[in-house]
Amino acid sequence: MKLISFAIPSYNSQDYLHHAVETLLTGGEEVEILIINDGSKDNTGAAADDFAQRYPTIIRAIHQPNGGHGAGVNHGLKEATGLYYKVIDSDDWVDEKALKALLDTVRGHVSKGIEADLYFTNFIYDHAQDQTQFVREWRSHFPVGRLFTWSEVKPFYGAQVLLMHSVMYKTQLLRDCGVELPEHTFYVDNLFAYYPLPYAKKLYYLDVDLYHYFIGRGDQSVTEKNIITRYDQQIRVMRRMLDAYSYDQIMTYESGLRNYMLHCLGAIMMNTIMFCCSGGDAPERKQAYEELWDHIKENDPKLYKYLRTKGLPIFVYWMPWKLRGSFCLFGYRVLCKMIKLG
Repeated sequence: MKLISFAIPSYNSQDYLHHAVETLLTGGEEVEILIINDGSKDNTGAAADDFAQRYPTIIRAIHQPNGGHGAGVNHGLKEATGLYYKVIDSDDWVDEKALKALLDTVRGHVSKGIEADLYFTNFIYDHAQDQTQFVREWRSHFPVGRLFTWSEVKPFYGAQVLLMHSVMYKTQLLRDCGVELPEHTFYVDNLFAYYPLPYAKKLYYLDVDLYHYFIGRGDQSVTEKNIITRYDQQIRVMRRMLDAYSYDQIMTYESGLRNYMLHCLGAIMMNTIMFCCSGGDAPERKQAYEELWDHIKENDPKLYKYLRTKGLPIFVYWMPWKLRGSFCLFGYRVLCKMIKLG
């Protein structure tokens, strides 16, 4: 049985795909590696086929027209045969010892019939230029090394949110909840790490640094330039998150889940404000920003009230547009410096 299906959405990744694949191969026959060639124009497709030919029982090459990262995640989920599903970006990689520990843990749980719906692990921001790292761990939020429920989850603060890099869901759970990421859109990892959460009842935190998130390419979605230009894509993801569950629904969940989901919406909304306000006085940005708030107010007045009064710093709304953008961008730069994001 394949314990984990690893999906690697890949676009023009010929120069670094091999590193991601080689670290995953250390999982042996208990893993499935799905390389989704997203309409690449370089030799990514040929590299995927070569890997599949050399490791036919572990690797599958999947070719699709260009649809973006979300389309690759969606396609991988449809093809996955593993008990669990985890996404690895093509320029990232996993720690081999941590992967072994994860497989040992999952195998042990399966043998006892007590496997979790959702496993959490740590991830590392690996900064290429100065060889520095920042580890995002969850010891202050989750019990370590045992099964637990949302009622035991402690509060998250500030910019602390779960990302795709730190979660591994049961494959069937993802299919049951119907999560589907928008195509040709960046920042879909926020939706993937949020939407399935209410379906996960049994949780487990393995305190290992599994995922290495490479920082250093100029075309990455987290660069300041791309954040400013892709505000519309951030809004698209934000709207999907807001529409996923109503405020009334969220308030029925266990305390840890309820508190986290509301916190997450506030944190990602703060990012969205930064995306919109940091690009100057362009009228289309202001219009898109106001339309988003109008959408929330019309569809979920209680969630609108929460975000405007509790979910975000109130003073942000009273700032002039340019000052608001400068404030948010300054905060982002400080955060990037703290966690070695850029």
